[in-house]
Amino acid sequence: MTSSGLRVLIIGGYGTFGSRLARLLKDDPRFRLIIGGRSLEKARAFAAELGGQAEGARFDRDAELMQQLTVLMPSVIVDASGPFQAMGEDRYRVAEAAIALGISYLDLADSRAFVAGIGALDVAASQSGVFVLSGLSSFPALSFAAAEVLAADFSEVTGVSAGIAPSPRAGIGLNVIKAIASYAGKPVPVTKDGRVQDGVGLVDFRRMVIAPPGAVPLRARDFLLADAPDLALLPMRFPGLKTAFTGAGTEPRWLQSLLRLAARMVRFGLLPSLSPFAGLIHAASRRLAFGEHRGGMFVSVEGKGLDGGDYRADWNLIAEGDDGPFIPATGAAALLRALADGLRPASGARPAIGEVPLSAFEAAFRPLAIRTGIRRHRAGDRDLPLYRRVLGDAWAALPPAVAAMHSVSGGEYRVSGRARVERGKGLLASIVATAIGFPKAAEDIPVSVTFTVEDGRETWVRDFGGRRFLSRQLEGTGRHAHLLAEEFGPVRVYIALVPESGRMRLVIRGWQIFGVTLPLFLAPDGDTFEEERDGRFRFHVEIGSPLTGLIVRYTGWLMPD
Repeated sequence: MTSSGLRVLIIGGYGTFGSRLARLLKDDPRFRLIIGGRSLEKARAFAAELGGQAEGARFDRDAELMQQLTVLMPSVIVDASGPFQAMGEDRYRVAEAAIALGISYLDLADSRAFVAGIGALDVAASQSGVFVLSGLSSFPALSFAAAEVLAADFSEVTGVSAGIAPSPRAGIGLNVIKAIASYAGKPVPVTKDGRVQDGVGLVDFRRMVIAPPGAVPLRARDFLLADAPDLALLPMRFPGLKTAFTGAGTEPRWLQSLLRLAARMVRFGLLPSLSPFAGLIHAASRRLAFGEHRGGMFVSVEGKGLDGGDYRADWNLIAEGDDGPFIPATGAAALLRALADGLRPASGARPAIGEVPLSAFEAAFRPLAIRTGIRRHRAGDRDLPLYRRVLGDAWAALPPAVAAMHSVSGGEYRVSGRARVERGKGLLASIVATAIGFPKAAEDIPVSVTFTVEDGRETWVRDFGGRRFLSRQLEGTGRHAHLLAEEFGPVRVYIALVPESGRMRLVIRGWQIFGVTLPLFLAPDGDTFEEERDGRFRFHVEIGSPLTGLIVRYTGWLMPD
């Protein structure tokens, strides 16, 4: 490596994912970034924005490649352009030119045919002494890295599924939409019942809730079948595989439903393809970007655990705000940093699975608003305390007094202490508080809570100075999976349990009255948390809503009787 740094040409360097890779590397003096694209003006403008050793260059993958690469002479090429699904018969021309010039190559392809077929260049790459790695993206590099970690706890893997859930405001690029449109409504080979069968792109689906332990889950999403490289590669990694699935869960849901309907029209021959509508779909996804600015990803492995029992483990990821589109670029960033450290991948051409471990991906996530975690599902989990089941591995983050308060798995348990109670001033707030049985305002009153646990559910009877009210708590299911459900008469509230900074916050994620789901913005809400202070369990419960204002706020401490 020269003093000026490792020269890295990023094709599509000012695009959705290429620009993220450049931003991840721009402050590392070991790299000299060449931002390549068809527009020299855009390439130079973005390079100037990056600063440092970045430079802009015109690069057209469809023009004469040898001359362009000879002028630029990068040490490594990263192809982040796409869509790789539409590159035709001459799809490896960039990689072949790189091999001919002795330049190593990697790409962010997520096309099954493109990634699975890269091995055709293995002999040439080996003879040239370069590495050619395809698919260093969310699929298959990251998904496989997660699956490998999960599989270590299995004696037999029978099912693997994975999905990505971009934020509706992530600004998905046109090339990504073109890739999706290319297989919408078309046959997609998938492993079902232990053999390869045809699924239907963007029609077949699975519903999942992405919920890293201790994080506020994403709302349940339908993941529509996506033609990812994993579908071809997973059966080779796990010979006993009976099912494999990869999907994309986009929002808003009604727009996804329209896309699925259009894919069905292709399926039944009413439309030849959605490819001509890629521009329209892209424009609609940008202009109708409603919903939480959060995205995520999951990888789920099923089979037999090391004890021989049925077992499932899920790796979950949630990205907040604008950090989601960085995810496909983190693998390339991790590999390039390892290369700068002298850790060079073996020569040859192959899919980029096993090249970057999950630990390296997660290290690249740390500067970003990205949270990951694993949830394990065993037959005996039903016997665990309710809060421990909901929290999963995040249970270990609870302060001892908070964990002790929620460690009852059967029978009856009573705690008592003192509390201060405030009541809302409005008429509607007073009516709601009285109907539910909330206590009246008081500065310092005795309080007790009796927990009764039966069949995995908890009944809480709270007594504030002789005024009693009760609620029932249980584990959310279906679209409310990994949430705590609490019932106050006809009202059911779904709550995320979030340990952070020595507290456990309780965050409202949904609610119902008489089983009818109501808008979240009208839900009862407030700053509610539990903590340990002075060796005691302390609570701060605040309940209000936009319609009523504050209904009740009670704070205090509890100790076992």
